[in-house]
Amino acid sequence: MNIGFSLARLFAVLSKEFIQMRRDKVTFVMMIGVPIMQLLIFGYAINSDPRHLPTLVEMADEGPTTRAILMGMETSTYFDLQGIVTGPEEGERALRDGTASFVVVIPNDFERDVIRGLKPEILLAADASDPSAAGGAVAAMSGIVETVLSQTLSGPLQQTAGTPPPFGVVVHKLYNPESKTSLNIVPGLLGVILSLTMVMITAVAIVRETEKGTMETLIATPVRPIEVMLGKILPYVLVGYVQTAVFLVVSRVLFGVPFIGSPIAFFVGFNLYIVVNLALGFLISTVAKSQMQAMQVSFFTLLPTILLSGFMFPFAAMPAWAQAIGSAIPATHFLRLVRKVMLKGAGMADIANDLTYITLIMLVIVAIALRRYRQTLD
Repeated sequence: MNIGFSLARLFAVLSKEFIQMRRDKVTFVMMIGVPIMQLLIFGYAINSDPRHLPTLVEMADEGPTTRAILMGMETSTYFDLQGIVTGPEEGERALRDGTASFVVVIPNDFERDVIRGLKPEILLAADASDPSAAGGAVAAMSGIVETVLSQTLSGPLQQTAGTPPPFGVVVHKLYNPESKTSLNIVPGLLGVILSLTMVMITAVAIVRETEKGTMETLIATPVRPIEVMLGKILPYVLVGYVQTAVFLVVSRVLFGVPFIGSPIAFFVGFNLYIVVNLALGFLISTVAKSQMQAMQVSFFTLLPTILLSGFMFPFAAMPAWAQAIGSAIPATHFLRLVRKVMLKGAGMADIANDLTYITLIMLVIVAIALRRYRQTLD
């Protein structure tokens, strides 16, 4: 028996492995696709300094100083003035449902009070549920005020442009007054946890049955694809319920995350999100040929969920193409939904758009999964 080292035998094994890698297309795509995805996302899409944040104005007075302030805000590129609100209720609703990140309130007789030296105050109401998104814009306000003072208060008004300034800006941070990062990260973490476990558990479990041959027995029965799909994913809904219950208790006890919104809205939202992730796991199971491939593809879907959904990095800071991709990810809309309900006191009406997007994504995934499953039957 030849027990010495043989280069011929080594090259034979290497050749066999390269042939196997070439045949394993899913693994090959993961090897190339994951690094490319990470490079593109981190290189182009990730930006921790969001600009052009949607801003509304409640204007009870209008004059040259007011116009200069608003122009300075827009010139700074942090604020994107998108319209006028008629009252505090409309502004609060826009902040709660995510339509606006800021509402600027110009008080009555602002210009007159500036001239008289009464030092009026402008209110900047900010959605601080994501501290990193609001922080840069809030910090930029002091520079904007200084620019307005130097450019506007001249001539007869020069005497008012002293120290302290003739008007002030009061920042009201809503939903997270202390700018705690945990209040933003912890609610969003539920979306990542459910996405990871629901997708991977379903995909691996179904592929495991295929490897063992029990799926062939099921295919031989008169069970329809939709019945197989529901029968496979519904038991794992209980897993999602347990995870969500544990999450709510721990987030409240350890991190002090409030829950001030509608329980019904939260219940409807997280059930819909569980189903869409289970359907995605079912779809992955129709692509993967082994449990390892199922885990690889599940991990591949997890990367954009974490990086492009607004979980770790502000969604508003991403370029348009990255936001378009992120909008097709169910976690993006679920994260908004959870933060609205838990932090902003949202109800069903406030999360209607998020539910609509999640439902549409779910229908697309289910349609593709059923089509793939029928091809597997053939």
